[in-house]
Amino acid sequence: MFSLREPLFFTRLRGARRVLVAGAGGGFDVYAGLPLALALRSAGSEVHLANLSFSDLYGLGTDHWVAPDVAAVRPDTPLRGDYFPERSLAQWLRAQGLPDTVYAFPLTGVEPLRAAYRELAGHLGGLDAVVLVDGGTDILMRGDEHGLGTPEEDMASLAAVAGLEEVPHRLVACLGYGVDAYHGVNHSLVLENLAALDRAGGYLGAFSLPRDSAEGAAYLDAVAHAQRCHAGHPSIVHGSVAAAVRGDFGDVRFTERTRGSELFVNPLMSLYFCVDLPALADANLYLDRLAGTVLMRQVSSAIAGFREELPRQRPPRAFPH
Repeated sequence: MFSLREPLFFTRLRGARRVLVAGAGGGFDVYAGLPLALALRSAGSEVHLANLSFSDLYGLGTDHWVAPDVAAVRPDTPLRGDYFPERSLAQWLRAQGLPDTVYAFPLTGVEPLRAAYRELAGHLGGLDAVVLVDGGTDILMRGDEHGLGTPEEDMASLAAVAGLEEVPHRLVACLGYGVDAYHGVNHSLVLENLAALDRAGGYLGAFSLPRDSAEGAAYLDAVAHAQRCHAGHPSIVHGSVAAAVRGDFGDVRFTERTRGSELFVNPLMSLYFCVDLPALADANLYLDRLAGTVLMRQVSSAIAGFREELPRQRPPRAFPH
């Protein structure tokens, strides 16, 4: 049983002793999990952070790898280039006096990524829960929509964790409703998918990230730190979400990267939409095709092949109000 006094997402994780919160789609996705990780930690769980990484992890020395395809990124971890969201988060964590290791998975297909999750689970002493977090909502696309956003990394992560049946609790949380419109996601279809998941018993509801909460304030500070660390390539997703958490609205300017486009920052961007991961995997129409992939380009090819075989796509729908 659950109550309005506690979001179902947290009710599901109430007994989880050791939780891994992992960015599903690469880049800055792990930052979407930071408020959840802090809330779970304050409730008594041991929480670890991980991310599917766009960074050049293969340039790291052997002492930075805890297992094949699992790098342990710390505040002083070196890397070629200046794009390293995992390190900027580790640096922020250390400044707060928090555990400062962020684990990173290289971009691979589902088979090695699932093995990497299992290796990390063993390294951590076992997991009671894995929470995949998405900056945006394209992980909720089931495959027959007019636009899928950027599905490859999200779907590789979803398929990898869907196979971890030994982990008792596997959930997905999305932060940044609306930001995927730039990549062709129609958010009326997102709502339709959530309704279908609700009918199947897989929708865990939504809740906001208030700026005056401890977790909201920490998120804003961490995002501001990340933007300073990546001044040449700041996160548009988390810049938008942070603006929404602050109460900004409309075409908010926070980086030259959005020049020529019109943003629609609004309060819905500061909501977490949460679902049961196995239910989401079951609703996906092509996830089984990704099971044996080893390389990310094989994931891309499998998705493209499925799309070519679709008799029709679900057309985009406008909000009626």
